[in-house]
Amino acid sequence: MPAPQLETENCVAHNGSIVPVPGRDIFVQAWYQGGISVIDFTDSYNPLEIAYFDRGPILEDELITGGYWSVYYYEGTIYGTEITRGLDVLKLIPSEYMSENEIAAAAMAYPVIGPRRFNPQQQVPMTWPAAPEVASAYIDQLLRDNAIAEDAAESIGNMLDQVTQAMENGGDNRLARQINSYRLSAKGSNVDELTRHRLEKLHATLKGIAAGLRG
Repeated sequence: MPAPQLETENCVAHNGSIVPVPGRDIFVQAWYQGGISVIDFTDSYNPLEIAYFDRGPILEDELITGGYWSVYYYEGTIYGTEITRGLDVLKLIPSEYMSENEIAAAAMAYPVIGPRRFNPQQQVPMTWPAAPEVASAYIDQLLRDNAIAEDAAESIGNMLDQVTQAMENGGDNRLARQINSYRLSAKGSNVDELTRHRLEKLHATLKGIAAGLRG
């Protein structure tokens, strides 16, 4: 199989973990000397590499054991255990494939049940708080898919921009009512399952934000 690795680089899929972006299915994968990949498999028929990190071969003229034995995402940071070179600590950066809000929302994820403890072998279900970053992550996804109108997204975005300050001031009943009553609709009549799911999660998040704003 054609690959960018040299003959002196072992490249085998090994231990990885989920990157818990709400509304998407994303994982980070170790490839030994093939480096690290972040892969979006939300559409499982068309998986897409959306980020990568590759140190290159340990030795260019000799195949020796090395590379990433494992790579795990935990609360906003990616930890890659490199057999020969030690530990690499990485951060995702915004791109056309992942927005700043999605990256921030992933860092907020926590287990649905049980203690806040990470075990990549279990891959326990995750949930997210009712926070502006989480709502904005869903909005970014809907905009990326051209599923909602830009002016509607801007309108709710302006409300979300006021939430943090309002929370610090003890709440805002007027803003809570505005956010609670806002309903964002998809474009057209033929709404696919993923868009419907994201809209439902967005509206549930908005209701949670509104509830937290009530003084």
